[in-house]
Amino acid sequence: MPKDVDYYSDWVENKILTVGFDRVIENTFGLVGETGEVAEKIKKLIRDDKDAIYVPDAKIMNELGDVLFYVTALANIYGDGLTDLIARNMEKLDGRQERGTLRGSGDNR
Repeated sequence: MPKDVDYYSDWVENKILTVGFDRVIENTFGLVGETGEVAEKIKKLIRDDKDAIYVPDAKIMNELGDVLFYVTALANIYGDGLTDLIARNMEKLDGRQERGTLRGSGDNR
């Protein structure tokens, strides 16, 4: 069990198989693919049994773990890992909440 998000960011780095431009492309496509798998599993729940949509689901959790892996891999490239990503996102959303702009669209609200 990971001790914290910094540990997880380092753990992810030890699993990366590609470097440079190839890594950026592979990690980005990995994120898109795994996100699609989450959406596909939820779509099937909606299609087959809407009552099951809020029931814990190991398959969805496994796919969300894969999404987290690729998000972390990209955060390691473009920032200081998952801790940095979480802090930036919290600061952004806290600012939107303070300005009353949680709803709406656009990056700069």
